[in-house]
Amino acid sequence: MTGFGKGESKGENFTITTEIKTVNNRFKDFKFRMSSLFNSLEIPLRSLLEGEFKRGSFDISVSYKKIDKTQVEFQVDPSKVDAYLKLMKPVFDKNGVTFNISPTDFLRSDFYREEDDQKDKELEPLVMASFDEAIKALMESRSIEGNKLVNKLLEHLAIYEDCLGKVEKLKGEYPDMMREKLTLKLSEKLKDLKIDESRFLQEVVYYLEKLEVDEEINRAKIHLEKLRSILNSHGEIGRQIDFLLQELGRETNTLGSKSAHPEISSNVVEMKVQLEKIREQALNLE
Repeated sequence: MTGFGKGESKGENFTITTEIKTVNNRFKDFKFRMSSLFNSLEIPLRSLLEGEFKRGSFDISVSYKKIDKTQVEFQVDPSKVDAYLKLMKPVFDKNGVTFNISPTDFLRSDFYREEDDQKDKELEPLVMASFDEAIKALMESRSIEGNKLVNKLLEHLAIYEDCLGKVEKLKGEYPDMMREKLTLKLSEKLKDLKIDESRFLQEVVYYLEKLEVDEEINRAKIHLEKLRSILNSHGEIGRQIDFLLQELGRETNTLGSKSAHPEISSNVVEMKVQLEKIREQALNLE
């Protein structure tokens, strides 16, 4: 199932942005694109995804940006300034050189705080927070997409049910049609022979019993009711739909093989088309 989720978290010094894109896949596949700073977090991040989603192909991007602050104290490390003064002032005094210094002298990068320490303390919780937000957004996105897909499947299901209803009505015409068809064929083949009418009717009944489709129609109705119930439920439904589509396909094929009625055959073809559309689109459901 397709979906997209984005999460962002801000700390004192950094902003973390997580984006997760997903498409349908029978299995679970994860592709991470992020700084090597976050390598140690890949396993726990993967575990979070596995705990929330059953299958799918996930493309995960985690990026960070340093917050631009104008305050000098954000960048300047006081301990570095102290160390510099303690080191240089005695040298200047010993050589009789006036020790003059301006605060702006300490705005060079040499006196900035070490970013690694900040990253170690701040980045990890920010990554986890943004990732959690992205997962929630992704779940909502997939839910919206899933609802649209289910509605589309129900439309195809309604067409299938309509065709099945027509088949059920048309099957009542089948005995008379087959009797006329068989009578015509026998009359052509056996023009000079006398036909025992009662015996002939017995053969017609026997033949029609072999072509009886009531059981197939009833089983198809049961599968349709179950399928509609599943589509209107929550949770993992993909595998259940696949099983019921196989059963419906079996009943539909039997209906087609048993019937020589042109209208019934036409409706059976349309039923197969709708089942195939449901099968193709159901692959995107979890």
